[in-house]
Amino acid sequence: MLIRIGSRGSRLALTQAEQAAAALRRDGVEVALVPMTTAGDRDRTSPFGQIGERGVFVKEIEEALLAGRIDVAVHSAKDMTSTDTAGLVVGAFLERDDPRDALVGADAIRPGMRIGTASVRRRAQLLALEPTLSIEPMRGNIDTRLRKRQERGLDAIVLAACGLDRLGLQDEIGLRLDPEQMLPEAAQGALALQVRAGEEELVTSVDDAETRRRVEPERQCVAIVGAGCLAPVAAHHDGTTLHALIADEDGAWIERRSGDDPVALAEALAGLAAAR
Repeated sequence: MLIRIGSRGSRLALTQAEQAAAALRRDGVEVALVPMTTAGDRDRTSPFGQIGERGVFVKEIEEALLAGRIDVAVHSAKDMTSTDTAGLVVGAFLERDDPRDALVGADAIRPGMRIGTASVRRRAQLLALEPTLSIEPMRGNIDTRLRKRQERGLDAIVLAACGLDRLGLQDEIGLRLDPEQMLPEAAQGALALQVRAGEEELVTSVDDAETRRRVEPERQCVAIVGAGCLAPVAAHHDGTTLHALIADEDGAWIERRSGDDPVALAEALAGLAAAR
């Protein structure tokens, strides 16, 4: 049996697709990787709001899956929309890697630093931690952002720790930010294997139950709040409790709540935002 795996074509995306392929091959499955380009890959300079909301890195891959050109799509789960696309489901989550954000170029956040990130979630939390920071927009793959930090003379950039780990670039990390400082994106650190509804058996053998137990409430919480790439919202399950956050982009207003019920948590955050 041959399974065609669709993935973005960046070095990190292909490394992640190969992780999924290796897991499936252990079950004796033959796998072929199919690199693809998404809207987020083609436009590497515009803010996410100009090219679409959350999902700009997955839409074309989902379309290929629905059309039958591939059998499995591998995504960084944090890049997916928080609700499943009609006709598609996440058949498996691989075991989650480090969900934390990482500070690259410095070992601490200090007053007046110039820090690069394209994420409004990271921007809001950084400014809440230290209002004197200068947050500068920066997009591109990991290698591009590492290069741009040097070229632009930035004090630091913030990236997902898991991406650096997967590429063997962990030595670039100056500080792994504790979720109490920087609440991660919902599902950060997890790889999602998406399939057509009814074809879950293609990947269920590699599904990690503990990762699913944590990631699904995170995604549900963010979906209910109605967040996309432009909304400073975060959710992270530490294994015991779900933590969630909503904020202004400048970090002047930020609210955190914790609990067991993602619906109640999301409704509380949405209520706080509506009452402002």
